Amino acid sequence: MTQDQYPLEGVRVLDFTQVMMGPCATQMLADFGADVIKIERPGAGDLSRNFFGETSEEAMNNAVFASLNRNKRSVEIDTKSDEGRRMIYDLVARADVVVDNFRAGVMKRLGFDFDTLKKINPGIICASGTGFGEVGPYAHKGGQDVLAQAMTGVMEKTQDPSIPKSIYPTTLCDYTAGMHLVQGILAALLARHRTGRGQKVAVSLYDSIIAMQMQEAAQWTRHREVLNWAAMPLTGVFDTTDGAVVVVGAFKQNPLKDICTALGIEDLSPSYPTLTEQRANKPYLQDRFREVFATDTTAHWIDRLEAQDLLCAPVRSLGEALEDPQTRINDMLVDLEHPILGALTLVGSPVHLSEAPVVIRHAPPKLGEHTDEVIREFGLNARARKEAV
Repeated sequence: MTQDQYPLEGVRVLDFTQVMMGPCATQMLADFGADVIKIERPGAGDLSRNFFGETSEEAMNNAVFASLNRNKRSVEIDTKSDEGRRMIYDLVARADVVVDNFRAGVMKRLGFDFDTLKKINPGIICASGTGFGEVGPYAHKGGQDVLAQAMTGVMEKTQDPSIPKSIYPTTLCDYTAGMHLVQGILAALLARHRTGRGQKVAVSLYDSIIAMQMQEAAQWTRHREVLNWAAMPLTGVFDTTDGAVVVVGAFKQNPLKDICTALGIEDLSPSYPTLTEQRANKPYLQDRFREVFATDTTAHWIDRLEAQDLLCAPVRSLGEALEDPQTRINDMLVDLEHPILGALTLVGSPVHLSEAPVVIRHAPPKLGEHTDEVIREFGLNARARKEAV
């Protein structure tokens, strides 16, 4: 694919982000052709480089960091020094987007807030991802995925009241907010194309997970009723002789009858014909299902359930999902050669454009790998580099 086929070719991004929320956003921009220059702390870099608490070259380029930083260039700059700040201002003058996911107020203290940068470049787009927003009682509270789960109602809900509340084991909030950050940046770029003016883009973990619960929120504000999709009476996870199966008993005229047919048991729907009655008798219904599912294999029950056109799936590990042919067919795995780690397989982009497939232009960068390159490219002061790095 030639450079002019990249959707974001010509867009330059200064990336101050680290860990998960910000880097997953800037990686998506990079995957579609943006020139993402990752600004990293001298000698330390992105916090994910020290994910395992080690400082060897291999540890500083670990798989967790690599998973979020392909197609970017890394530059070491001491942003707290006068010379380092001047380097950033020189880069801003020729950039399109500046992205950070610091706590509220950090970019202002560094001298890189929107009001300052738009004086240098009126077309600049400053995109910030925070934990809880830039104003309000939690603005300066440390933001993190697990905290957002707890404070937005996600952690409070369980499939059944008897199940202890727990942490969702994948970075649900970080990734969701990161994708919202991408949406905001792309919308601002489109607006600038019409107006010539940049603007501020702001997202937060808190807002993103509130937004994810739009259906539940509407039900609560209108009826003061808790809508919990995992707690529906005919939906559940059931152990089999060799694993587990999940069944979604919904979106059909009489799902209870169809489940009973699949399980080869008497039709329970005449005794529990309405959703209200099924909810009231959920423990009995689920126990009855559980007894039968435990008598045969996952594959057996999947065949039986699908014969009744019921929504169902085997419960698998991530490793099993990655080995599924569908994952490769969907281009969700990309292979590359890393200068430190060697052969590396990373998750690809979930967004597929027919005219612009994602390609690896840059392996995840070593710390400061492109510092000299960027200095030459932008004509930055060599003395500034010596004092800033």
